[in-house]
Amino acid sequence: MSAAFRKAAKSGQRPHRERAQPAARRKLGLLEKKKDYRLRADDYRKKQDALRALQRKALERNPDEFYFQMVRSSLQDGVHVVKQPKDEVTPEQAKVMRTQDLKYVEMKRVAEAKKIERLKSELHLLDAEGKQPNKHVFFFDTKKEVQEFDIATHLNTVPELVDRVYNRPTIATLQKESLKGATDPAHLKKLAQQRKNQYDLLKQRIEREKTMFVIAQKIQTRKDLLDKTQKVKVKKETTNSPAIYKFKFQRKR
Repeated sequence: MSAAFRKAAKSGQRPHRERAQPAARRKLGLLEKKKDYRLRADDYRKKQDALRALQRKALERNPDEFYFQMVRSSLQDGVHVVKQPKDEVTPEQAKVMRTQDLKYVEMKRVAEAKKIERLKSELHLLDAEGKQPNKHVFFFDTKKEVQEFDIATHLNTVPELVDRVYNRPTIATLQKESLKGATDPAHLKKLAQQRKNQYDLLKQRIEREKTMFVIAQKIQTRKDLLDKTQKVKVKKETTNSPAIYKFKFQRKR
């Protein structure tokens, strides 16, 4: 028991005790205590050192220095405001995202994917435009064999069928069996045009399915942003991909 406490107890007075600082008020600074003068002095010197460092940094700053945030910021009413980049969305994507729901877009995408698979199974993509041509390599031992090489003779077919990538019968097959299907040049030209139209339709459906997939991802991203979890944008949105965010991990109960 301290001397001050014993003296107060003898005189019948209530002893004075310094209360501790509440945790909620620690951010406001140190309490005015006689014992805490050293802590308050250290805190004051630390703040003065920080102010001097900032003043020195401002004096030594190069006014012609460039940094990339200058391009994205502007001065409004004396305050620097950072320009937020607009989301890259095509008018068609914006219209679908405003009027349609995620489930509807996903249903249309699945329907397009099924139609694409059906068209691919019918066309086989054997002579589609843009397809990488197949290579057939022949090996020979001498240069004389290379000079005398005849591809029709080597494949045992007629010269008119050499350029075909499919349905190329041999000479023996042509002698045993009669030709089946269209042989008229006009009819063959009509069939080629129909096949080309089918390939164009397949290309359009593939593009439409990709568009639906991107729209569904963007709608899902906007729904995920409604969550109040802390997040950081990793990659901005483009016309072909949604924005990518990294969410703070939260442990589930």
